Amino acid sequence: MDANEITRLQNRIAARNPGEFHFPEIYGPGWDALYIGDKVRIGREFLNAVRAGKFPNVEDTGQKRGGGRVYRRLASTASS
Repeated sequence: MDANEITRLQNRIAARNPGEFHFPEIYGPGWDALYIGDKVRIGREFLNAVRAGKFPNVEDTGQKRGGGRVYRRLASTASS
């Protein structure tokens, strides 16, 4: 996942209210047109980026529901 893609995804996440989401909601238009192998690869890259702290207000809930991994956007804190 390159820097431009991380920035694009960070902007999409920042526009959301705090709460749970699935990655395709963040990826946006075009997700359904991707081949399954590309979906798996990109989804794994996002998970690894979340775990590496590239999305500081996002956490992996460790759950899968509704066909995919569940993430949570945390509320921003003024002290951060």
